[in-house]
Amino acid sequence: MSSHDDETELGFFEEPETLESPRRSPRRKSARSGGPRRPSPPPQGAVALGRLAGLVALAIAVVVGLVFWVGSCQGQSKHAEYASYMDSVRPIAQSSAQAGAALRNELLTARTVPQLQATLGQWSQQQQQAYDEALRLRPPGPLQAAHQQVLATLQLRAIGLAGLANALAASGSSSSTDVANSLAQQAQLLTASDVVWADLFKLPATQTLTNLGVTGVAPPPSVFVPNTEVITPGSLKVVYDRLKSTSPSGKVSGLHGSALEGTAAVVAGNSQQLSTSSPTTVEVAPSLEFRVTFVNSGNFQETQVPVTLTVTVLGKTALRKREVVPSIVPQGRQTVSFKNLQLPPSAFGQQASVHVEIGKVPGEVTLDNNSASYPVFFSLPKS
Repeated sequence: MSSHDDETELGFFEEPETLESPRRSPRRKSARSGGPRRPSPPPQGAVALGRLAGLVALAIAVVVGLVFWVGSCQGQSKHAEYASYMDSVRPIAQSSAQAGAALRNELLTARTVPQLQATLGQWSQQQQQAYDEALRLRPPGPLQAAHQQVLATLQLRAIGLAGLANALAASGSSSSTDVANSLAQQAQLLTASDVVWADLFKLPATQTLTNLGVTGVAPPPSVFVPNTEVITPGSLKVVYDRLKSTSPSGKVSGLHGSALEGTAAVVAGNSQQLSTSSPTTVEVAPSLEFRVTFVNSGNFQETQVPVTLTVTVLGKTALRKREVVPSIVPQGRQTVSFKNLQLPPSAFGQQASVHVEIGKVPGEVTLDNNSASYPVFFSLPKS
């Protein structure tokens, strides 16, 4: 055999080389031997759970904020609604009450029956207009029942005033007592209207606002008859008699007039009557006042009676004051006080005069008992 054959044969039977396992990459040694290890990152599931928890907490915070915000807005809206309603009711209440206050003054100042009758009719129409205005209001739901009492109040006042006017129109030849009783009966509707407003509107409305937690809003008052004495049969008879004594043309009949009873100088509670015949020494102190007393000597009520006090020295006026008595009944007595008397230096050391005069009333004929002059000496208080 040739050497070529041997090599070929050995090459055929030669086993393949064993496959070596993949080599592992050599581990890198840490730069600093024995140093702290870097923390292992959290599992991906934990990160997702944390993010979800944060989103839930944020959502809860937003919802809670919205709840508080909505509640605050609702509270403000509720307050504004009730405040707006009461602001609308207030001018109606005030206007109606003003008519009631004017009623007393009109009973004192009216001169004739037709004059008072016409004024009452006008006021009745005003109350009806106030009723129509209140009818257009839209109260909050919880105040619906109370608002009905606002309407009832205004209706009672309109009917009562119209009833007074009608009673005067139908008086004719009726006696003063009968007319006064009829007037007082109609006037009861006016006092009833005050009860309705106070007890059936103002009180329940206040309680409703308290229950709802609405603060800073209050139902307005409305009083038509502050003093019920002016609408009693006795008081209305006095008014009617006075009105009947004056005809529509202005002519006054019957006995009218005033009579001066006397004048006193009062210092620190000590009273000294002045005399028309002899001088009176009057000590001047800050508390000095003159008290003038007169009576209604006629048979009718007199109103707006003027009383004048004048101090003269050597024929010149040193002081003048005037007061007005709103009303005085027949045979009634009235005392008028004049205070804060600022006397000039010229009033001291020589005789002065204090002159008092009760003004003439319509229909008064006798005037010689209306006035008097009193000689006085003004002096400083003794030390």
